[in-house]
Amino acid sequence: MSSVLNVLLPIFALILVGYLCRRTNRLGPTAASEINRMVVWLCLPALLFTATATATWEQIWHPGFVAVFTLSTMAMFVITLLIRRKKAGHFADASIDALSASYANTGYIGIPLCVMVLGHNGLEPALIASLLVVCVLFGIALVCIEIGLQSEAQVHRIVLKVLKALAKNPLVVSPILGACWASTGIPLPGALDKFLSLLGAATTPCALISLGLFLAHKHQGPRHGTSLLVLIKLIAHPLLTWVLAFHVFHLPPLWANSALLLSALPTGTGPFMLAEYYKREASVVSSTILISTLGSLVTLSLCIYYING
Repeated sequence: MSSVLNVLLPIFALILVGYLCRRTNRLGPTAASEINRMVVWLCLPALLFTATATATWEQIWHPGFVAVFTLSTMAMFVITLLIRRKKAGHFADASIDALSASYANTGYIGIPLCVMVLGHNGLEPALIASLLVVCVLFGIALVCIEIGLQSEAQVHRIVLKVLKALAKNPLVVSPILGACWASTGIPLPGALDKFLSLLGAATTPCALISLGLFLAHKHQGPRHGTSLLVLIKLIAHPLLTWVLAFHVFHLPPLWANSALLLSALPTGTGPFMLAEYYKREASVVSSTILISTLGSLVTLSLCIYYING
């Protein structure tokens, strides 16, 4: 148990630092947004670019892991969408709720956690999971929301909007550019490599502090429906992933453990950003992010204990 705490406590301590800084007004109401923008546009893209630019195809491409993580994540999305469709009252709201129950925080918590628990090799599965969440899951959620908001299904407009949104997302563009660089076989120049390393190293502390600031600033108290979303994210998601990774696809230990760990992560901030962007009710989403983040201390501890056992 001490090893579990040694891994998790620094991560949650950084989140707590951000939370307390906002609550005591040491950092202002715009701090979460500004630090988050720095992480999204500078730090995390540098880390993702370096990871893909210096990796081989064999390190990144693992069909079994892709299948396990995609199937379990999309299963949670579809199940929640069907459940919440009647209660939410609107397909767009149900889609945001479904995203909240399946959108793992792979970028802010998953990447640093996998590296800390599994070593540097844990970066590859965390990178793949981040791409699946940002590209596949987020894209499908956008399509569902747009369908719910439009009276007529204009497929070409929906597809173009999704493609445009993804093309502007630095978390999508940076690893693609990194993969293009890797395909040339040219090593990164020393100065560029050092620059990206320094920038990427700021990802973990800044991202976690930003998350703490966000939780303190945006939380509005528990709302009806939050418990269901949290239970699906923290219990159903890792349970299904465990079955698929260890008993169906029989993944190698590193990839199976990574899939389990990544599926047990709390809800990321993506659903909240969509709720705000589309002017939908965000109280359930913000409550889900806060409660799942706190609850993941238990689920992640159990997963790490299982992995180390």
